[in-house]
Amino acid sequence: MLRRIIRTPQISPTRPERSVVAVGRRHASLLSVGNPRQGTQVNPHAYHHRTFPRLSSQSPPPWRPAFSSAFHSTPPNQGGPVIVLLASFLKASTGFELARMASRIVLTFFPILLWKNMKSHKIIKYAAIHGIPAMEEQKKLHMDRIRSRTRLLQIILAIPVVLFWATIVASLECTPLTGRIRMILLSPEEEDEIAARLAGAGWYRAVGDILAAEGSPKVIPTTDWRYQWVQETLRRLESTIPVLAREPELCPNWAERTTPDCPPMPPPAEHPLRPRPRASEYLRWACNRMCKETQIPLAPRPVAGAPYALLLIDKPDASNAFSYGFGPDGGSGIVVYSGFLDDIFANAPVQYAPPPQAPSSLWSRLFGGAPLAPPRPQPTAEQTTELAILLAHEMAHLLLAHHLESLSSVTVIVPGALSIVSDIIRVLIFPMTMMFGPFVNDAVAQLGKVGSGELLKISEACTSTNQEIEADVVSARLLAHAGFDARAAVTFWEDRAAQLGCAKHTPTEEPVVESTNFNLARSIMGTTHPVHELRIGSLVKELERWEEERQKALSTPARPK
Repeated sequence: MLRRIIRTPQISPTRPERSVVAVGRRHASLLSVGNPRQGTQVNPHAYHHRTFPRLSSQSPPPWRPAFSSAFHSTPPNQGGPVIVLLASFLKASTGFELARMASRIVLTFFPILLWKNMKSHKIIKYAAIHGIPAMEEQKKLHMDRIRSRTRLLQIILAIPVVLFWATIVASLECTPLTGRIRMILLSPEEEDEIAARLAGAGWYRAVGDILAAEGSPKVIPTTDWRYQWVQETLRRLESTIPVLAREPELCPNWAERTTPDCPPMPPPAEHPLRPRPRASEYLRWACNRMCKETQIPLAPRPVAGAPYALLLIDKPDASNAFSYGFGPDGGSGIVVYSGFLDDIFANAPVQYAPPPQAPSSLWSRLFGGAPLAPPRPQPTAEQTTELAILLAHEMAHLLLAHHLESLSSVTVIVPGALSIVSDIIRVLIFPMTMMFGPFVNDAVAQLGKVGSGELLKISEACTSTNQEIEADVVSARLLAHAGFDARAAVTFWEDRAAQLGCAKHTPTEEPVVESTNFNLARSIMGTTHPVHELRIGSLVKELERWEEERQKALSTPARPK
């Protein structure tokens, strides 16, 4: 019958095409039951599959039988959420502890497996040299054991290495406004705990403990005109924080200048100011991208921190300031010493604002009026600019979360890495220390402590230098958006370097000659390029880059809207 249908030259309008019938026959053969040699018996419960719909002969649509289910391939699972979850787990201080514990377990089993392999090799070699008749099965058994131990040794050695570098990669992030790649090994829960501890009155308690090491501090009250002047300048700088997140929109005409001496404006930053994203946001972003196959940006959040806390300390012999803290609700702020304000007013005479004139009356003419208020000092624009330069520098440290980075580096990253390295060294030199007794072991341990202390100081010095340079660059951007001349920062820091050295975001200057460890760290780093020269050079290069970007923007024709 099938042969007759295929040989028919014309297709009946009431009969399906031959390809349809052939496919139907194939489906029917699949549904048939019975022994092929005894004949084909059709399953009565599946007979309705052989009934085909009628097709029109005029415009036959593409055949799609109603009984066949649509075929689709399962989309591949790339494991994005799993990777994000793993990264969020490793981006914590426990990630380094896990890698350190895994390395200690591996170093415990490493000598045992290595000794067993050496023993098996010696057995095989001894049998070959002395002509001991050994069975091939025993030799093969020893070789299989050696291969199994070697494979196990490779696996357990790879586990701590993978955990270590996975923790490092999960902790990397891009610094806003500068694009520097840094590493912060703290989980969101640990950051929230730090911020909650410093919020509100916690910041004043923490700063009070720092200042107590220098003696009993005397706080300038908020009613003092100096406090009000510093606070007004700080709030003026804080008003530029939203601009740093939307520079292309809020400053479209940054390249235009009304006069040649107009203060320069910075080009839009390649990495705008954004709050540090959380692991939950990355997970939501990855899931949405996998499901919808579109890049969904992270939800914008305001930068936490401002308004910052402020504290003025009456200490004439200290001419600097420092910033401290992390988080919103007053968890971060700036401490300014009165000695710095005295230096500002020492360069130029203090000007006083005229007191307000009291309204004259008959009573005041006859008996005299109330005593006039003392004239209030009126800082000049140059003096306010000097104050703003130092405040912008300290505020840049808070915006970029430098204190969180330093805390992560000093308390988690460097000690954890040094601990892993010291464990490896102790395992390698264990035969020597075992041979020479506990005295050599104690000497090696003491040497390790001294070396770790020196490496920690070198790491702190390198981190502090990078952060100071980065804060200078970002402070120039803050000054420009706040209406100050950023070029004045170069002159300011040059004068400070010549007089007192660079102001740091630490409460006290580090000793230069009293600490031999500090001298050793400095000698390893090199003293041919002092820190203040690097800072001033980086600031000058940043201002030159502004001018280059401005010339490039002016030479590029504007795109039609």
